Amino acid sequence: MPLTDTHVRNAKPGPKPFKMADGGGLYLLVNPQGGKWWRLDYRFDGRRKTLACGTYPGVSLKDARERRDAARKLLAHGVDPGEARKAEKASRVHKAANTFEAVAREWFARNSPGWAPGHASKIIGRLEKDVFPWLGARPIADISAPELLRVLRRIEERGALETAHRTQQNCGMVFRFAICTGRAERNPAADLKGALPPSRATHYATITDPKAIGALLRAMDSYQGSNVTRCALLLAPLVFVRPGELRKAEWAEIDMGKAEWRIPAHKMKSRAMHVVPLPAQALEILRELHPLTGHGRYLFPSERTGERPMSENTVNAALRRLGFTKEEITGHGFRAMASTTLNEKGWSRDAIERQLAHAERDTVRAAYNHAEHLPERSKMMQWWADHLGRLREGGEIVPLRRGAL
Repeated sequence: MPLTDTHVRNAKPGPKPFKMADGGGLYLLVNPQGGKWWRLDYRFDGRRKTLACGTYPGVSLKDARERRDAARKLLAHGVDPGEARKAEKASRVHKAANTFEAVAREWFARNSPGWAPGHASKIIGRLEKDVFPWLGARPIADISAPELLRVLRRIEERGALETAHRTQQNCGMVFRFAICTGRAERNPAADLKGALPPSRATHYATITDPKAIGALLRAMDSYQGSNVTRCALLLAPLVFVRPGELRKAEWAEIDMGKAEWRIPAHKMKSRAMHVVPLPAQALEILRELHPLTGHGRYLFPSERTGERPMSENTVNAALRRLGFTKEEITGHGFRAMASTTLNEKGWSRDAIERQLAHAERDTVRAAYNHAEHLPERSKMMQWWADHLGRLREGGEIVPLRRGAL
C-alpha cells in the first residue's frame, strides 16, 4: 500500500533499520538513530542498484515520488539514473572549476609569488571588490565583452578611471590564462580596446622651486614629533626611494663602512636588488637614529610593535603636521623633486634612472645591473645632498655646468 504523509511523519525508529515501501521501487529507510532516507531500488543491465533520493523531511513524500518518476523515465530511455547523476555532479564540479573567480584565483596563485607584496595585494583586491561580485560565478568561457564592459563602467562611474583601466588589464591576463589552459577560446578584454576613455597620467605632488625646497627642508628640520619620524622625514629627500622602501628599511641592509644601503630584490618593484649610495648627510642621520632603533630589525619600526615597520602614512602625516597639503608635497614627491633637479643640472639620465630604480624591461639585464653606474651615482647622491644643504641654508644657487660636476 502506498505511503501517506502521516505514515512517513509518524514512523518511529526501531532497534534495526527498516524499510517502508511506497511503490515503484521507492521506499523510506528508517535507521535506529531516527534518520529517514528515501531510496529507489531499480535494475539496469540485469544488475540491482540503489539510488539515494534525499532525506525526510527535507525531501517530502511528493518530492521523493517526483524523483522516482524522473529516474523511471531515464530507465525507459535506456539511461542509468545513477550514472546520469554522477555525470551531472561532475559537470557541476567542472563548471565550478571554470568560473571566472576560480580561474582568476588559480592565475593569481601561479603568478603572485613573483610580485611585490603590495602589487599582489592591489591586484587581488581589485578583482575581489570590482569583478568577482558580478562575474565571479560565471563560466569564464561564457563571459562576453559587453558583460565585462558593464563591470568596468561601474568602476569608471565612481570616478576611478585609472582603476578601471588596470582592472581591464588584469582581467585580460586572466582570460589569456584561461585560453592557454583550455578553458576559454577568446579574450573579451581585448575586444574592449578604446571602450574606456583614456586615463590621465597622475603625478605625485612635489616641489621643484629652489626657494620652496629650502623652505620645506627648514620646516622639516623644525619637526617636533617623534625623533624616529623626524629621521625618516629628513632621510626621505636624501635617498629619494619609494616610501614603502624607506619605511621597510632594515639595519641589516645598511653598510655604514661602504656607505651603502642594499635593498633586497623582493622589496623592489623591479624585483632586482637596488644599491643606494649614502651621502655623508644620510650617514649622519643614521648615526643619530641607531641608538633609538638599532637594537631591532627596522630603522623605522611601528610605535606599537618593533615587529612591523612604521605605517605607510607616517611621513605624509608628518608633512601635513608641518602645514604642507597633499597637493603640495607627498613622501613619493621627493623622487620627482630629485629627478627634476638632477636632470636640469645635467647628470647622466642613465644614472638618474638607475638611482630611481625604475623597472628594467629586460628582466635578465635587471638581475645583474644593480651596481650599474654606481661610481657616478655615488658622486651624484653626494652632490644632491650638498645641494639640499645649500638650499636649506638659503644660500645662492649657482648653476653648474655638467663638466664641473
